[in-house]
Formats: sequence, C-alpha cells, structure tokens
Amino acid sequence: MKQNLTLTIASLITIVLTSLHFTHDNLHDKQGVDLVGVTILLGIMLLLVYATIELAGRRLGYVIIALGGLAAAYMPYLHGMGPSSTRWGFLFIWTMLAMGVSGLFAAILAAQALFRSFRPAA
Repeated sequence: MKQNLTLTIASLITIVLTSLHFTHDNLHDKQGVDLVGVTILLGIMLLLVYATIELAGRRLGYVIIALGGLAAAYMPYLHGMGPSSTRWGFLFIWTMLAMGVSGLFAAILAAQALFRSFRPAA
C-alpha cells in the first residue's frame, strides 16, 4: 500500500510541474495562446489526474501514469535545455529538471506496479 501512495504523490507532483511547464510555454509563445492546443493540454491533464486518482491500483491507471511520466521525463530533452532556454529564466529550467526527475520516478514506480500486477498471487 505504501508503494501506491508513493506513486500517487509522485504522479501528482509531476502533474503540477507539467501544468507549470504548460503555463511557461503559453506565456513565452510569440503567437499567443492557442485555444485548440490549450484544450488538448487540459484534456491530457484531466486524463492524468483521473488515472492517478480514480484508476489507482488498476493496470490501465499504471499504463497511463507510466506514459505520462515518460512524456514528462522527455520534456527537458524536447526543449533542448541549451543556451536558448536560459533566456526563459531560472524557474523554467528548474521546472523542466524537476518535471523530468519526478516524471521518470513516477514512470518507474508505475512500471514496477504494473509488472507486479501480472504476478500470480501466492
């Protein structure tokens, strides 16, 4: 049970950091806020929250959390994290790094729980 609590907390932290990341992206977009993109991102966030809260302990929830965690872990690489990202400031870079670490941690915990769910009960 303690493992599921850790997974839930790690997933919720990843969701909060991902929402901060999306906010940074929208604030720094030269063309302004794209309503279609924001709607899609809100749907993704809703799916992640639903998987974390309602699908906790189920295989589908583990799969969704693992995919969301891997996507969050990929964001620092997707943005390059090079010299051009430093113009966005300290909070952006910290958010990227923290989101990557917490996303990878959540993905690892979800994968462990998913593999454990396939083991026959002893």
